[in-house]
Amino acid sequence: MNRDANRPMTPHDAPNKRLATRADLKRMGITLSNTTLLRLEARGRFPRRLRIGGKTVAWLMSEIEDWLTQRAEERARTHYADY
Repeated sequence: MNRDANRPMTPHDAPNKRLATRADLKRMGITLSNTTLLRLEARGRFPRRLRIGGKTVAWLMSEIEDWLTQRAEERARTHYADY
């Protein structure tokens, strides 16, 4: 699907339109605070949320899954302290 690069992505632009709510993130083990999520989003280190309406937000599940995959790949490349 072609879209203007300056226009924000909408759920209709995404090939995978499943949404993840805050509760879904918690079930997936992503228990970061809202403030931390906002900071990571602002830095481009976590997928940006979609405003569904009012105060309700969600994330594209495909982007969350990609983010988790990247974290797993990062873990494989990073050496942590020996215990």
